[in-house]
Amino acid sequence: MRSKTQFTCTLKLALFCLLFLFLFILLFRSSTFPFSQQLASQINLTKSDAIISVEEPQPTKPAATETTTPCPSLPLTPTCTKAPPSLANALIHYATSNITPQQTLHEISVSARVLQKKSPCNFLVFGLGHDSLMWTSLNYGGRTVFLEEDKAWIDQIQQKIPTLESYHVVYDTKVHQADELMKIGMEEDCKKVTDPRFSKCQLAHKGLPSDVYDIDWDVIMVDAPTGYFEGAPGRMTAIYTAGLIARNKENGETDVFVHDVDRKVEDNFSKAFLCEGYLREQEGRIRHFTIPSHRTRLGRPFCP
Repeated sequence: MRSKTQFTCTLKLALFCLLFLFLFILLFRSSTFPFSQQLASQINLTKSDAIISVEEPQPTKPAATETTTPCPSLPLTPTCTKAPPSLANALIHYATSNITPQQTLHEISVSARVLQKKSPCNFLVFGLGHDSLMWTSLNYGGRTVFLEEDKAWIDQIQQKIPTLESYHVVYDTKVHQADELMKIGMEEDCKKVTDPRFSKCQLAHKGLPSDVYDIDWDVIMVDAPTGYFEGAPGRMTAIYTAGLIARNKENGETDVFVHDVDRKVEDNFSKAFLCEGYLREQEGRIRHFTIPSHRTRLGRPFCP
């Protein structure tokens, strides 16, 4: 059994150890708490930064007032969706006319798909008819030019639709000359790509408006001149010149369409001078050719 003095010393030693342990814990907590606080704040900041970087910035909404008009449940229609004048005129024209375009719906759809991709573009049309307003509307924002052989017909159409850009063109050929002109087209002068005005080929039409030669056309439609009887001008020079204009383009491709390919002239001349190798599609009586620029690659053959 220990004495009272020994017990007192032991008690003092135990109290001293407890006091030392308490001070050690206090000092340890005081030194680690700021660090944990700083670490926690950094983690929170990182999280907030990540959220800010992912979320789209939200526009500041003005404070609502008593005079503010409440927003409608449906969005207002912007003025930019207003129908363009050419489209509105076309709708009215065809809705009030019993005359329909000469091309069928399937035939029109072939060129309409191309215009949908290329418009607004430069669109040259050989012919002026009941479908002219439609072509202008499908090329809204672009330039659509019509070349017509009949001056009286131009005047009549312009009275009804004065917004169309059309020019009178004279042809000096006849359908009965087609076989002879085909032989001429096989000559070397007709295989040279140049401005039609300077071509030595008899098939090149040199009497078109100057803009026709100066503009790079994106789409060309050959649906004229008249060619259904022997004494008509026929489309021999129109088809050849369209192909020459396309080849002489500075760069890029030109989509060329020829209508009435069920007839001998349109069939033979489109295959010979627009080339079967450039043929992309035929629907009914219309053929679609895609002709590349020959100026971007010297030495390219007239037909592939």
